[in-house]
Formats: sequence, structure tokens, C-alpha cells
Amino acid sequence: MDEADASAQVWRDEVRVRPTAEQDRDALARLVEVDADPFEVVSYERAADPQVLSIDRAQRLRAGQHARHVRRLREREQRQGS
Repeated sequence: MDEADASAQVWRDEVRVRPTAEQDRDALARLVEVDADPFEVVSYERAADPQVLSIDRAQRLRAGQHARHVRRLREREQRQGS
């Protein structure tokens, strides 16, 4: 695995384990309801931005597509090796 592949794998792993943008948005909304701290409000507005939500979905979709692709390649290799 070269450096670019390793970096891409780290990125995909991070995408999979981080909370979704929707989860962040919902958690921040609960905080803002309790005490509209200016930092929390700004963070909520960013998390609720449709572009942020779209980018998060696209990143998760790409990471999932790659995982399925790699899984299919391994399954294909196993079938041919058997």
C-alpha cells in the first residue's frame, strides 16, 4: 500500500466512525434550546447548513462504495483461488 492509498484508507475510516452531520445538528439543537450560547448557535447554524449535510452524505456514500468495491474484489479473488 503506497502513501496515497494509506491516506485514503485513514480518511475512509474516519468518515465511518464520526457522527453524521444530522447527529451533530440534532445534538447542537438540543444545546441551543437549553442556553443559546453564541458559540453553540454558530456551530448549530454550520451543522444545519444544507451544503454541510450534502457533503457529509457524499463522503459517507463514497466511503461505503469503496468498502463494497473492495469486499467484492476480495470475494471474487476467493472464488477464483478456490
